[in-house]
Amino acid sequence: MISYIDGKIKLRGNKFLTIIANGLGYKVHALPDTLRKSGDTASLWTHLRVKEDALELYGFESYPELEFFETLIQISGIGPKSAMGILSIAPLDTIKKAIASGEISYLTKVSGIGKKTAERVIIELRDKMGELDESAGAAFKDEQDVMEALKSLGYSPAEAREAIKKIPDGATGVNARIKEALKMLGK
Repeated sequence: MISYIDGKIKLRGNKFLTIIANGLGYKVHALPDTLRKSGDTASLWTHLRVKEDALELYGFESYPELEFFETLIQISGIGPKSAMGILSIAPLDTIKKAIASGEISYLTKVSGIGKKTAERVIIELRDKMGELDESAGAAFKDEQDVMEALKSLGYSPAEAREAIKKIPDGATGVNARIKEALKMLGK
């Protein structure tokens, strides 16, 4: 089992990296945020999927992302491509908050995930995400509002997600979070 890879990036594809480690090139399917990172090297936690006709390697920058990916693919109707799609729509904490608050519409944004599959994901994972208190629900709503505001200003969802990830914890309220995100995007 290959659980971690560290090496030089030889090629960046649309949905994968080819990483050279100890003289071997590994094709690693990665999230869009990972693919956009600059640099010549990559260090990723990996999941090896064994199929009848192929071996597929999926890479993640953090161990919690890998764990969540592995949890998602255990759900009936969710394969690796759908799981990667779910992980690419927002930061991991936001996805967990969306699931905990039962936001079906958040998951149906992913290509290939309809209402029934989104409901199945929420039913199976809601308990694992923990009880959602009112402040966490409000924080999720604020984050959605910030995302929509940034998209309405012409930023791509990927740019908005990256800026939201970098907002300091001290910024509270939608307006303050939008200002902080715009500072990040202006750099």
